[in-house]
Amino acid sequence: MAYDFNNEQDVVAAVEQFNVTFKILQDEIGKFIVGQVNIVEKVLIAVVAGGHVLLEGVPGLGKTALVNTLAKTMLLDFKRIQFTPDLLPADILGTNIMMENEDGKGFVFQRGPVFTNVLLADEINRATPKTQSALLETMQEKRVTVANFTYSLDRPYFVLATQNPLEMDGTYPLPEAQLDRFFFKLKVEMPKHDEFSAILDRTTGITEPEINAVTDGKVILDMGTVARHVPIAKPIKDYLISLVLATHPENDASSAEVGRFVRYGASPRAAQTMLLAARIKALLNGRFYVAKEDINDVAVEALRHRMILSFEGQAEGITTDKIIGDIIVEFSDNN
Repeated sequence: MAYDFNNEQDVVAAVEQFNVTFKILQDEIGKFIVGQVNIVEKVLIAVVAGGHVLLEGVPGLGKTALVNTLAKTMLLDFKRIQFTPDLLPADILGTNIMMENEDGKGFVFQRGPVFTNVLLADEINRATPKTQSALLETMQEKRVTVANFTYSLDRPYFVLATQNPLEMDGTYPLPEAQLDRFFFKLKVEMPKHDEFSAILDRTTGITEPEINAVTDGKVILDMGTVARHVPIAKPIKDYLISLVLATHPENDASSAEVGRFVRYGASPRAAQTMLLAARIKALLNGRFYVAKEDINDVAVEALRHRMILSFEGQAEGITTDKIIGDIIVEFSDNN
């Protein structure tokens, strides 16, 4: 449905329909995924925004199950890549192979698994940096270039990657350029006692909950269009920009903590992420304008992987989550 965003009735209808569809997706995923309410919401926010998500956690927390369940709720093509140390870029992107046809022999491009709508990059940090970087162009430009030929990917297209903590054996750190292309980095935590009990009931019984497709790609793209129309006032935009700039140690407004423990601050792509996510969060809160609380709610997930700690910060055991939280408290008190 096309909305006139200058018409108040259309705006109200757009906000209501957005929330209805979002809630349907949450409920369908919740049939199988126990708890993880914040994780599910943030994954859906990134999907609606057209972004990619990096899920980090120890094995067995349901990261892959979440992505599989999400894919089932949408009428979209879904593929999975299990990243291993011997995986090559051609295994992901595709390669030219010699084929015989009516005109004789010639090269034909054999498409790789990235040619899909939903790509699960499972245990992405178990592959070498060379293979990890094969996804850079697909994540940013949504296209693939092989042997000087460029192939466009279908829309919507998003990568949902899982990774084990870097402290575990057999892992490689993701390149900073690739980390920056992830819309959110979400940390999947251990479930609580009651959630543990429900997980056991759903996964060790005779039957499992049936997950149905409740939406399609066009609806997701339309939801993203609605979100991009949500206005933001200049003071709120200035507040967002100030938060991002405060992550840079060379900035005059940065705290002593940032100057001491941060080597590189967040990129402009972080501000783009925060604005898009805050617009979607505003819709979920029933508003057609962005407020500071919307920005604060998505700041940690948008910034945590885009800040590089100094050697001193790493040695002291400082986390980017703590630094971001301190920045939010400081700027919220002063604005």
